[in-house]
Amino acid sequence: MRAVVMGSGSWGTAVAKVLADAGNDVVMWARRPELAEQIDTGHENGDYLPGITLPDALRAVSSSAEALAGRELVVCAVPSQSLRDNLTHWLDDLPPDAILLSLAKGVEVSSGKRMSEVIAEVTGFPAEQIAVLSGPNLAREVAEGQPAATVIACVDEAQAVRVQEAFATGYFRPYTNTDVIGCEIGGAAKNVIALACGVASGLGYGQNTLATIITRGLAETIRLGAALGADITTLAGLAGIGDLVATCSSPLSRNRTFGARLGEGANLEQAQAATNGQVAEGVKSCRSVRALAQRHGVEMPLTEAVYKLCHEDMSVEDMVASLLGRSTKPEVYGPN
Repeated sequence: MRAVVMGSGSWGTAVAKVLADAGNDVVMWARRPELAEQIDTGHENGDYLPGITLPDALRAVSSSAEALAGRELVVCAVPSQSLRDNLTHWLDDLPPDAILLSLAKGVEVSSGKRMSEVIAEVTGFPAEQIAVLSGPNLAREVAEGQPAATVIACVDEAQAVRVQEAFATGYFRPYTNTDVIGCEIGGAAKNVIALACGVASGLGYGQNTLATIITRGLAETIRLGAALGADITTLAGLAGIGDLVATCSSPLSRNRTFGARLGEGANLEQAQAATNGQVAEGVKSCRSVRALAQRHGVEMPLTEAVYKLCHEDMSVEDMVASLLGRSTKPEVYGPN
């Protein structure tokens, strides 16, 4: 396919490399001309993936109009909270028959909408032309060619298969799904849970604590997904528990790293510096995921605790105490 990756962060760059390795005609858009030049001629994104050699065939430009011209697949690789503004800027240049694929994992703070809903609202594209990609995909590992799998979700299965074929390489295995809601909720909630795991790790807690946070985080993600109409079996797969485990367990995860710094005593600004200026989506997603849960009457205690830590000055000690002090109850993983 003729593909464009709109965004030049670590994950966008890794995805562009996958598409190029799979034999597609790929161009990247970078907002800064100097970064576009570095990628285009130096075959490296030193700002976000230093040391990774990019394919010679991968081109990069700083003009969004030039990047979008004639593309069949438009990969939206910008942070969730800036997706709307970027789409508005790109709107006049979007090819009308293109598939729009979202990489962003979050819920928009201002509207409470999932990323596919934001794309539909801004562009007017039908759901059949909007897809999402989600799975246990740490950018550097994928860029290094380490074996990984992901999920391409679209309500139109034939379109999902088209995107699947474009991404298939010897090291990157895409699966398809028609449950867009489940894939997006899994991706948004896992960033919040990973931040909580980071806090626990920063406080010096071990694997029992981390396993507890991961599994109880999955339980509240399932509750939210069910309330929104997701197929809860999606959350038992790559876009759910797979993504959750990878993000909560790896030091390559920005959200886990951010939380770990908070657990070690850093403030929000110091924790942000530890992620090299890249966005820890969980900081903003905890606000929007919490609001979405409240709107649907879903209890999400881990998300609530992360929200209070990041936005209401709760201490890490009080955050842990608020979770340990909850009343005992049966373990439930269904909609209730």
